[in-house]
Amino acid sequence: MEDLKEPVSPTGQFLESDFLNLYIIGVLEFQVPIHNLPIVSLVRDAFHCIPRFTSIMVVDQKGVKRWKRVEVKFEEHIIEPKFSDAMSMEKQYGEYLSGIAMEKLPKNKPLWEAHIIKYPTKNAAGTVIFKFHHAIGDGYTIMGLLLSSLQRHDDPSLPLSFPSKSSSSSNKDYNSNKLFLLKILPKLFSITFNSIVDFGWSVMKSTFLEDDETPIRSNVEGVEFLPITISHISFSIHHIKEIKSKLGVTINDVITGIIFYGIRLYMQDMDYKSRKLKSTAMAIVNTRNVKDYHTVQDMLKTNAKGVWGNHISYMHVSVPKLQDYPISNPLQFVKKAHNSIKRKKNSFATILTEKLLRMEHKLKGSEEVSKNIHRTLRNSSLLISNMVGPMEQMALANHPIKDLFFTLCGLPQSLVVTILSYMGMLRVTLATEEGFIDERKLVWNLNKAFEEILHEAENVYHTAALFRRLLFCCPPFFVLTSSVFCNDTRTRLTFVTLRKLKGSFSLEEAKTKKQV
Repeated sequence: MEDLKEPVSPTGQFLESDFLNLYIIGVLEFQVPIHNLPIVSLVRDAFHCIPRFTSIMVVDQKGVKRWKRVEVKFEEHIIEPKFSDAMSMEKQYGEYLSGIAMEKLPKNKPLWEAHIIKYPTKNAAGTVIFKFHHAIGDGYTIMGLLLSSLQRHDDPSLPLSFPSKSSSSSNKDYNSNKLFLLKILPKLFSITFNSIVDFGWSVMKSTFLEDDETPIRSNVEGVEFLPITISHISFSIHHIKEIKSKLGVTINDVITGIIFYGIRLYMQDMDYKSRKLKSTAMAIVNTRNVKDYHTVQDMLKTNAKGVWGNHISYMHVSVPKLQDYPISNPLQFVKKAHNSIKRKKNSFATILTEKLLRMEHKLKGSEEVSKNIHRTLRNSSLLISNMVGPMEQMALANHPIKDLFFTLCGLPQSLVVTILSYMGMLRVTLATEEGFIDERKLVWNLNKAFEEILHEAENVYHTAALFRRLLFCCPPFFVLTSSVFCNDTRTRLTFVTLRKLKGSFSLEEAKTKKQV
């Protein structure tokens, strides 16, 4: 078969080196047994036309890593383990999944494999586990590949749909506004300032600025080679949207706030002093200018917006300390996440970081860049990555998929958090260092964080409605109330919500309602 002489992309080289070997694990949990699932033919049909799945990584005479096309025996990439009836099926499945995460893929074959678990577990009647080297492509690429091979279970002729992403329209009238310059100049100054600060912090995090050792960061050398435990927690997207609408933030803000608050509660339970210690999350960012997934055929086109490969960067987000905000006000974690993410979006730090890595690659080579990324990951406490899944149930060869999740392995961190939406639920997957993090207690604290934030959001909304009625019926009382309670954090949040509610009424309407 003809060789492919295409060079490995710079990011692909960073992620496959002596310092880093990153993998993506995607898991499909089926609603019915999969004994008759024709997995070999399905995989062959899906992968054979994609060069990355039929190539190995080689180094040419000049030391440049390239993709070389090879003959693929798909049967060798598909593994069906045998479990013992004498042991717990859940324990064997957990150990097997941990083993998959720890093992390196052989370099003499294309860098992927599929594992078929035909035994039932508590979550599925059968399971298919895919493992891909990150050099093949990023999460967007792999998700697009899987979606191209799956169909809607209720009606395969209909396309899958995804949650809509509402874009901000705050700037839509700038061009027609006479005060255009007065509005845009402060924004440009803010973007420039944020870019300098965030980029400088990112550089320091990749060199000497290191997180504290905490109950979520062991700082053990070679932690990426230690066994991990995979655990899950699911939240209703309906409830997440309730919190979103009541606080005026985004879904990402809500789930990030829940994760940060739950992590701090866990840290406090394990070591009270750690509530004050420094912890930072690395959030993975897709740098493509796309909103939807593209088909494999579209991604393989040279000029495609959703082009195949690794088009990712990262940003650092500080985990708020419990000492900064009273524990009785968990909504501040959502507001803090909202402010931090909004600030990062109004910054070119991620783009500058990507440019810096490319420059370092040209000057020092891919191994030095990989070493730098490894140090940056190691200096942080956790990594967060999220993907959007379809709203309808999917099926593979008429086998309905009950749920699915993904995780990352090979990272020098004790905690990796991945998030994927599917069928109205948001599934959070935790990959934790075995024996160091108590995954059950962590899941319990994340549940607690979600319940407290949902409860407090409802309280804020109802309090805002009460203040609105007081404002319309008795404005002096409202002024007195605001002056008495203005130092309370929860009341400040209430005022934010109140202003949004009040905005839907005009003064004349308020007077009319008062008369009625």
